[in-house]
Amino acid sequence: MKKLLFIINTLGYGGAERAMINLLHELHSKNYEISLFVLTGQGELIRDLPENVKLLNQNYKPVSVLEKSGRKLLAKSVLKAGIGKGLFIKRANYLFKNFNIMRKSGKIMPDKLLWRLLAEGAPKIDGEYDLAVAYLEGGATYYVADRVNAKKKAAFVHIDYQKAGYTKELDLDCYRKFDKIFAVSDEVREHFLRVYPEYENKTSVFNNILNIEKIKKLSQRGKGFNDGFKGKRILTVGRLTTQKRFDIAIDTMKLLKQKSSIPLRWYVLGEGELKQNLKKTIKSEGLEKDFHLLGVKKNPYPYYSQCDLYVHATEFEGKSIALQEAQVLGKPILATNCSGNREQIENGVDGILCELTPQSICESILYMINNPEMCENFGEKSKQKVLYNKNGLEEFLDMLE
Repeated sequence: MKKLLFIINTLGYGGAERAMINLLHELHSKNYEISLFVLTGQGELIRDLPENVKLLNQNYKPVSVLEKSGRKLLAKSVLKAGIGKGLFIKRANYLFKNFNIMRKSGKIMPDKLLWRLLAEGAPKIDGEYDLAVAYLEGGATYYVADRVNAKKKAAFVHIDYQKAGYTKELDLDCYRKFDKIFAVSDEVREHFLRVYPEYENKTSVFNNILNIEKIKKLSQRGKGFNDGFKGKRILTVGRLTTQKRFDIAIDTMKLLKQKSSIPLRWYVLGEGELKQNLKKTIKSEGLEKDFHLLGVKKNPYPYYSQCDLYVHATEFEGKSIALQEAQVLGKPILATNCSGNREQIENGVDGILCELTPQSICESILYMINNPEMCENFGEKSKQKVLYNKNGLEEFLDMLE
């Protein structure tokens, strides 16, 4: 029996995490012995693991790293690695060098700096595997590269590598140790190879796996919106992080109130470190009744079904699971014209692409709201799209032959 090991940074409600869960369910019917190690030992999606997957974490906590209690646990893990195992001293040059590179670029990202410490400070996994899979950039990739014994190794890349802030200086040439690198879209592959052109021959595309029938069934379960609002509902699903640009969404909602006579409300499903700041902004702009942060929902699909327009106004993407889920459920979509989004939306055919400004987003929302027949056509085109092919899965399974 072939032995597979998956490593992921966290197991919270994120697109990559859900894509991995879907892949594990796809592998469920195969005759494999599958193990999973979650680098931070945290995340709510643990309950969705297939029964045949063995969790290797000894003291797993089903809490999000985006919640206050989860952030405290994560901080303890960092301190345990940095102080308890002496990695702050051992990796001082690495931390100082990369901090300076980030400072000069004007964007300091502590999480990117600390993945190396978490990877080196985590318990080592004994034994040899036929295939070890790093399912996320950063910590999981560093861990598989340096600390796992496997006949073959594969890494997944889910984001615009450059815009997300990863560099060769951070990675310490970890990708040299992988037999295969899977990007989740053509554009993600292209951006990764701008950083690592030398790995073109071993970098392929593996589209996110979707359980389309499950999404459709779950969209009919649960109540979804319960505020009794009779106007038009806008929905966005995503982590409350800088990349998702909810600050611009709030500014857009303010413009919509000024320009539209149609009652509109904007709802966001997701958690993140910016939640409190966003709440303050919403209050200061007087938008408490107009812009709602609903947190994470175990079943988000009734909200998709019940919204009038799905908006994905982000700075950059890899391959957005949220966009794909909106397409499965036939929703009209407005997305910003950035990496990832433009690969998933055909402008004027199954949605609209706009610029990442409050003015452009506002005008596009009003245009779509005022053209319901066009939006209905967008939704029908979305449902007809081929959202997943198995070419990547077949190449992935070939690694085990």
